[in-house]
Amino acid sequence: MNKKDTLIKVLVEISRVVLGATFIFSGFVKAVDPFGFAYKIEDYFAAFGVPSLSILAFPISAGLCIAEFAMGACMLFGLYRRWNSRLMLAMMVFMTLLTFYLAIADPVDDCGCFGDAVIITNWQTFFKNIVLLACSVMACIYCERITNLFTGKTYWLAFLYIFIFIGFFVFRNYLYNPLFDFRPYKIGANLPELMDVNEGEGRHEVSTLVYAKDGVEKEFTEDNYPWEDSTWVFVRMDTKVLNEGVESPIKDFAINRLDFDSRRTEIIGQADITQEVLSDTSYVFLMISPLLDHMSASYLGSFEDVENYASDYGYKFYCITGSPKDEIVKWSGDNAINFTFCSMDERTLKTIIRTNPGLVLLKNGTVVNKWADIDVPVESSLTAPLSQLEYGRLVDAKERDRDNLLYICAIFLIPLLSLKGFDFLVYRRRKEEEQPTGIIE
Repeated sequence: MNKKDTLIKVLVEISRVVLGATFIFSGFVKAVDPFGFAYKIEDYFAAFGVPSLSILAFPISAGLCIAEFAMGACMLFGLYRRWNSRLMLAMMVFMTLLTFYLAIADPVDDCGCFGDAVIITNWQTFFKNIVLLACSVMACIYCERITNLFTGKTYWLAFLYIFIFIGFFVFRNYLYNPLFDFRPYKIGANLPELMDVNEGEGRHEVSTLVYAKDGVEKEFTEDNYPWEDSTWVFVRMDTKVLNEGVESPIKDFAINRLDFDSRRTEIIGQADITQEVLSDTSYVFLMISPLLDHMSASYLGSFEDVENYASDYGYKFYCITGSPKDEIVKWSGDNAINFTFCSMDERTLKTIIRTNPGLVLLKNGTVVNKWADIDVPVESSLTAPLSQLEYGRLVDAKERDRDNLLYICAIFLIPLLSLKGFDFLVYRRRKEEEQPTGIIE
């Protein structure tokens, strides 16, 4: 192999690893939280003026998670090199053009290409895609030089397992809370701390008041503007950002308790109980439902059991929703539910927990536990105060995530390595059988 061929081989293998690792990571972190990526797709539809397509957001999210991961794994393992490299090139051409438009127009804050795991700007995404596009061109032109780790006899088995693995992983995270939580409301998070920004680290801006007199405009500050001189006419107020500062991870977390009349047919008032909830030294249950009319009622009985349990042991229980007040009254009456209802921004609720409904347990403003609707504690397991149950004990989230990552890697890699071992043994045996014995008579 001459120097040119060696250089091409090295570049192809580098491209293969970069593409494979990036696509696997991108597909995996989105598959961890398919609802989160679906919400980002809804933002795209809204920005492009087609919000009616939001019904397709989750199917598109799930499909892209599976496709990205499978394409990355096929590239890394050298499966179906020609077709996979062509598909990657087509995707990267489309994504590069799309992210170039997003970087210029800036219709959304970030593209969501790495979910909530890694947040990058639209320009950073575009430059990242330029690198991936170059790698995909190299891989497509010299696809035959990509190392294939499996023989043609086991291609389809390896691909089938990759597809089944990521498909089941997406389905698991559709039914339950994300296996890895990258959001600020994860277990162990102290919400009051995440809501605060240290003094001097916040956004710093200055406002200038522009007044005009005799056709001449002049800038004033809020301290010296000519409020007593009627000859000056106010024109506008200009605000300049001097320093973006540090942005708090949690915004719009405000709980407003809704007060019903005696017959529960009308909401007659509301009160902000955010600080009351976050400073409660006992346990507080928050039932989360972004929209009540979209709620799955299959597990509603379990939430009623938890509410009864909370009442028996003196814990607070609130049902927090982003639904309009008239819908809250109607839903409460239709389902004969007497929960204490509260309101909060719908998008914030979707960030706190992905299922509708879901359950969050707080103590001293710290997230102690979270449950998807399918996983809410059943009545038979709620037999003692929370301090005596596993539900009320804060787990080591970092240790749990590390263990989960090891389990997932083992589930993914061990079958593929076993298949590779089988492939190697069978291929080697057949190769030895096909060689001449070399016996001289």
